[in-house]
Amino acid sequence: MKGTVGINAYIFQVCVALLLVVNSYGEIWYQPEQVHLSATGNPTEMIVTWSTFNDTESQVQFGVTAAKSTSSGSSTKFVDGGPEKHTQFIHRVKLTKLKPGTKYVYRCGSKKGWSLLFFFKAVENRTDWSPRFSIYGDMGNENAQSLARLQRGTQDGTLDVILHVGDFGYDLDTNNGHVGDEFMRQIEPVAAYMTCAGNHESAYNFSNYKNRFTMPLYGDNQNLWYSWNINSAHIISFSTEVYFFGDVSNETKTNQFKWLEADLMEANKPERRAQYPWIITMGHRPMYCSDSDRDDCTKQRSLVRSALEDMFYKYGVDLELWAHEHNYERLWPVYKEKVYNGSKEAPYTNPKAPVHIITGSAGCKERHDLFLFSKPWDAFRSIDYGYSVMQIRNKTHLTWEQVSDDQSGKVIDKFTLIKDRHGPEAWL
Repeated sequence: MKGTVGINAYIFQVCVALLLVVNSYGEIWYQPEQVHLSATGNPTEMIVTWSTFNDTESQVQFGVTAAKSTSSGSSTKFVDGGPEKHTQFIHRVKLTKLKPGTKYVYRCGSKKGWSLLFFFKAVENRTDWSPRFSIYGDMGNENAQSLARLQRGTQDGTLDVILHVGDFGYDLDTNNGHVGDEFMRQIEPVAAYMTCAGNHESAYNFSNYKNRFTMPLYGDNQNLWYSWNINSAHIISFSTEVYFFGDVSNETKTNQFKWLEADLMEANKPERRAQYPWIITMGHRPMYCSDSDRDDCTKQRSLVRSALEDMFYKYGVDLELWAHEHNYERLWPVYKEKVYNGSKEAPYTNPKAPVHIITGSAGCKERHDLFLFSKPWDAFRSIDYGYSVMQIRNKTHLTWEQVSDDQSGKVIDKFTLIKDRHGPEAWL
């Protein structure tokens, strides 16, 4: 969890506005901003990422009761691809030797300027811990309707980790990257922020996405694909966009496919699957959908489905998370367009195929995508603005809720996924 303490928010916003004015006239600006966290998969670590508009040292001061210890990192220069060549320096510091489950306070910056004081709770390392994930995609700088509820949930400690399944800010590169700056300021109060790339990140070869976030290094080291472990889950983030942009080379598609298969093979080794039985994937464009967008998922020869459905089935992926469609759609367990419920009475108890969920209704300037006729695999659909909450209860039970922001936080959909067996043998 991450939040601010002891600072008047209004005064801070005024100060930021003044600094923006000063910087527009070419003055030196070392003040940290756009602070956010990301997990590494190791409960004793956390990565802090932030920006300054002139380069300086990269330091984080942190501690249990006061920010006394100091860790150092490095910065990279990022130049937006727009005509202004808007430039900033992205700082990254990895905190190590954290005590799992312990609350820390921290600030980031250097002797030339420090951030506000924030706090986070290190990831638990207990088998009886039930982490709560907020999951959504397609949240913009404008009409980010779910943002306030998400900010409050992470600050109150009711949400542990954010999974943002593509499409940020609408768009990070807009107005020479300044919209991206503002979006990154908006998510400062939000928890550990794990991501995957969407179609709205494609500008300048996904440069805003690749530079602004810091995901685990086990992958392509550019945030496009990676995996990490938390509690009893192995979570895989990958790019669906490699199938849709002409400037993405066949080599990139091949490299991601080979990496995904190698990662899934490793995750299915008996000792690994016993420790992390849940395999959960997150990719932006879904394999299945039933709205009016005429997107890839509405086509019989869906590119994403053709490329990855057989692989995910072969290696026993339990849950597949998607966005892109600006709505919420829960599917029955499905493979090759056929429903494989566990039973009529308990469809999500020992299902015979992966479960797919589309959660792309966090709110953006493009508004909603309306539904057409339902499909055989449809279990529940809604166009309310909102987000999903997933809680991994233990190695056999996972609960899911859909929160409607339109209905003041009401849970409008929920189910429990029960798996007595994981892996490809679960489909037998």
